[in-house]
Amino acid sequence: MNLKKYSTICAIGLSIVLFGCDSVPEANVVNCSGRGMEQSLTAFKNDEAARQAFLDKCNALSQEQ
Repeated sequence: MNLKKYSTICAIGLSIVLFGCDSVPEANVVNCSGRGMEQSLTAFKNDEAARQAFLDKCNALSQEQ
């Protein structure tokens, strides 16, 4: 009985976390290099202006370092 209660709470918590993962990625060191860049750019496949803004932020971030 106790295990079922914790499993339900865990499933609800995981669902909440996963719903938050659908947002647009932000420009940071991880998202602007290698595999992170590939995954980030797929989020912008229908919005060219947002994609270009993301690339501009990545370029500015790389110039800061």
